[in-house]
Amino acid sequence: MKNTLISRREFLKNMGVLGAGVLLSASPWLSAFSEVVETSNEKCRLAIIGPGSRGRFLMSFLIQNPKVDIVALCDIYQPSIDEGLKLAPKAKVYKDYRKILEDKTIDAVLVATPLNSHCQIVLDAFDAGKHVFCEKTIGFTMEECYRIYSKHISTGKIFFTGQQRLFDPRYIKTMEMIHAGTFGEIGAIRTFWNRNGDWRREVPSPDLERQINWRLYREYSKGLMTELACHQLQIGSWALQKLPEKVMGHGAITYWKDGREVYDNVSCIYVFDDGVKMTFDSVISNKFYGLEEQIMGSLGTVEPEKGKYYFESVPPAPGFLQMINDWENKVFDSLPFAGTSWAPETANENKGEFILGERPKSDGTSLLLEAFVEAVITRKQPKRIAEEGYYASMLCLLGDQALQEERVLYFPDEYKINYLNHQAKTPEAV
Repeated sequence: MKNTLISRREFLKNMGVLGAGVLLSASPWLSAFSEVVETSNEKCRLAIIGPGSRGRFLMSFLIQNPKVDIVALCDIYQPSIDEGLKLAPKAKVYKDYRKILEDKTIDAVLVATPLNSHCQIVLDAFDAGKHVFCEKTIGFTMEECYRIYSKHISTGKIFFTGQQRLFDPRYIKTMEMIHAGTFGEIGAIRTFWNRNGDWRREVPSPDLERQINWRLYREYSKGLMTELACHQLQIGSWALQKLPEKVMGHGAITYWKDGREVYDNVSCIYVFDDGVKMTFDSVISNKFYGLEEQIMGSLGTVEPEKGKYYFESVPPAPGFLQMINDWENKVFDSLPFAGTSWAPETANENKGEFILGERPKSDGTSLLLEAFVEAVITRKQPKRIAEEGYYASMLCLLGDQALQEERVLYFPDEYKINYLNHQAKTPEAV
């Protein structure tokens, strides 16, 4: 697959970010791009801890950046190392990530290992003076996430998480429109991510089952909540600029009864203080509806993944249909019907408008990685980017806990940090 590395200058020009205070207030992490700093002669010496499928996907963008030198690869699985070397043939190879942290010439690490191993690697990296990019979800538990974020604060090191939608032009423009009141008062947010597949990977020998298919076992992963929901729940807090207060839901294994320990379908409801609800649903035995976030306001609806929005008021039906509808209303107006029995639904006729005129070529991954590199080189942590990743991780873990315990859970006060309008304590050093 050929990946497109989008120029940040082109991105900012297309988004109208330069000089756009409103947009930067909604996406303050774009300060990594809006503040022009000459770094063309600088290099980020980067180590990849976990060059598996996701790690190599990120590498495919990084190797296109002339400011990046991938100098080290670390993995306990040799085939991943072999594939990683095809992208970074000059990189040194390690089996123990702690050896990488001993190298004083390495500026930063990218962590793309199984979820249960994130915390210790990231904490050790911060202690070794490294900047960190950690794939979502950042921790295996809420307590781990808090420790990671606290260490980021206490060390002052750059910290990014794999929330690429933060740099996706569709989502950035969507949030600008939402916060400007374009769609009125937001009343509900529906998110879903559906697939049709067992989520398994080929295993060369039985003893490698859990190592390769770690996403299917509770010892290593929380399944759909940590692998998929983490992206979409961040969209809700970004849109409403606050956190939900509580969550409830249900999860089960209903189709892929193959020995897996994580659910193959989940449904969560997150409730905000004003009663607004955000749902997350995922089924991996039917892909018809795919993935989307539907943000519904009193004046319109926006679907950022499609890059489209729809206003509630649409042009009237064509003349003939309008005439028929009027006739039907007149004939049956004395009967206790709620409305016409077959009038066309406007939602089906409303084809909407594209947010940016056309679908962007990137989902934000290349720009997220470029921003990380710029932050490492300039030693400037963009505002709120660590906090967005932190809360996205916390929300999906709280949701998973609600599924496991089958009860309503409230967001713990002890894990609230300074974010938007929240009054909360600053994390203490771990």
